[in-house]
This record gives sequence, structure tokens and C-alpha cells, in this order.
Amino acid sequence: MTMDVTIYHNPDCGTSRNTLAMIRNAGIEPTVIEYLKHPPTREQLVKMIADAGLTVRQAIREKGTPYAELGLDDPVLTEGQLLDAMLKDPILINRPFVVTPLGTRLSRPSEVVLDILPNTQKGPFVKEDGEKVLDEKGKRIG
Repeated sequence: MTMDVTIYHNPDCGTSRNTLAMIRNAGIEPTVIEYLKHPPTREQLVKMIADAGLTVRQAIREKGTPYAELGLDDPVLTEGQLLDAMLKDPILINRPFVVTPLGTRLSRPSEVVLDILPNTQKGPFVKEDGEKVLDEKGKRIG
């Protein structure tokens, strides 16, 4: 399947690994950007957040980041200030963002990626934690 898919990936994140595996289960080899090593530009980040229908606050990762220490929960901070923090310390960018011609999503949970992939899953899919997402025919469970 030829489809231009990009995943902003963190290989240490189970959700990101599951998302990447579901993309590949659809027969698509995406462009994988390890965003901690190669963060998006400000323009790319703003576009991904907007295209995913999120606010900047919804795109910030709190868990396992310096979010609290940096006081990013302060409601007076502007979106620009939050973006500055995310670009300075990319671990603050929630993951994984996936961009396809069918849309952009923050794939949390990982099966959200199925909403922006063609219906070409090659068979069953089970997440790393054992949760079944796709049946033997590649159809979504639940």
C-alpha cells in the first residue's frame, strides 16, 4: 500500500510502538520521525495540533516530563508560551502524532490511528499489553 504516513514516534513508549505496529499491519511503511531527536518545527507542531482538532494544552504530555516543575499548569500561560516549552523540551509533546492524507491524530489510545488509515489491516492485532484491537479479518473489535 502506498500512502504517505508520518508518525512522530518515541520507541520507548508502548502506545507509540503499538501505533507504529498498527500502521504496518495495514501494509504501510510510514516515515518514522523520532521526535525527541528530530522535533517538529513550530509551524509543523502548530499544524499537527490544529489538524488533530486539539488545543495546545491537550497536546502537552504531563506524565514523565518536567511539566509540573516548569509550572506549565498555570492557566495564564499563553499557547505561544506552551509551544515554546514544547519546542525547547520535546518530551513535553504528547505522542504519537500521526499524519496521513485522511487526517492527523494524536493516537492515544493507539487504535485511534485506525480512523486515519485505509481499511487494509492484514489480520489480527493485539497490543503489547494483550488487548485485542483487530480480529482475524483485520476488523476492529468493539
